[in-house]
Amino acid sequence: MSQQNQEDRPAAAPRTGTRDRRLPLMAVSGVVALVLAVAALAIPVPYVVESPGPAINTIGKVDNQPVISVAGHDSFPANTGSLDLTTVHLTGGLPGSQVNLFEVLAAWLNPSDSIYPEELIYAPGVSQQAVNSENTAAMTGSQENATAAALTALNIGYKTVLAVASVPADGASAGILKPDDVLVSIGGKPASALTTIQGVLAAGQGAPVTVDVLRGGAAKSVTVTPRKGTDGKYLLGIALQNKYTFPFDVKISLSNIGGPSAGMMFALGIMDTLTPGELTGGRHFAGTGTIDNTGNVGAIGGIAQKMVGARNSGADYFLAPAANCTDVVGHVPNGLQVIKVATLKEAYDAVSAIGSGKDGSSLPTCK
Repeated sequence: MSQQNQEDRPAAAPRTGTRDRRLPLMAVSGVVALVLAVAALAIPVPYVVESPGPAINTIGKVDNQPVISVAGHDSFPANTGSLDLTTVHLTGGLPGSQVNLFEVLAAWLNPSDSIYPEELIYAPGVSQQAVNSENTAAMTGSQENATAAALTALNIGYKTVLAVASVPADGASAGILKPDDVLVSIGGKPASALTTIQGVLAAGQGAPVTVDVLRGGAAKSVTVTPRKGTDGKYLLGIALQNKYTFPFDVKISLSNIGGPSAGMMFALGIMDTLTPGELTGGRHFAGTGTIDNTGNVGAIGGIAQKMVGARNSGADYFLAPAANCTDVVGHVPNGLQVIKVATLKEAYDAVSAIGSGKDGSSLPTCK
């Protein structure tokens, strides 16, 4: 028995040594698992995060330069008050700007941020350059529409024509009409309004139609066979834009911001600049909304983030497009009064009323 016990002791030693080696192995495995988990969280994911961007006073200055300046007409720069345009910061969804799971989780925990699948924001395969180009073009168009809307509201005349903005390669006018062609007439009727063009195409029911244009200043007549679109309407297969000739220069100096959503605030800023007195009465307004040349205010995206950005900048009043009311309700920051507007006139009247000291509590809001 004694000898057997002595033989058993050496046999037990390796088992004790094996248990000792397992502890560092388990620790190493845990570290590796943690590293892999962290690496997985850092892998880009196909989402876009919307967060509040800066608010910029359209009647103020940026880098000591007026955002809005006028040449060739009396102007009255504001000394007090704010008419802020609001912005949204987008992260993710584009090459070089992807977000990882860490960032998405942080945005999910932040009530001021929103998260969207990237395909809801950007077309598949789109580049940063293409997005920047589109946003710049939209911003330029919104500034021109804002100037036209402001002058219309102030009964200041200007000239406008419809021109071809682009011609899709698979459209009815491909190889026939060209970008920058100015439409003169269609089917013998003046092509001064989109409704006229649509009426001529509807009456023709797809028959070839004569389109007279100015191309590089020279008159040209072409024939286009319209095609029926997905909505059943006959189309020329072109994108149109208004080209304006204003009686004086209105310059908007703003960089690194794109898109059409500042149109209404630009228009208000232009109206304030062209008229004596302080429209805001020294109050702090902010807002958002597209604008057309007749003063209609259109819906925009990211309004929840824009309201947060407005309040963060100190705004007490926010002008929101009526078409965005469903996105406004439930997202209004404390201390911010939202005023619902559908036209530039409604927005101007609201700012004027509050700026002149009237009680604005009865102004329409989103419910």
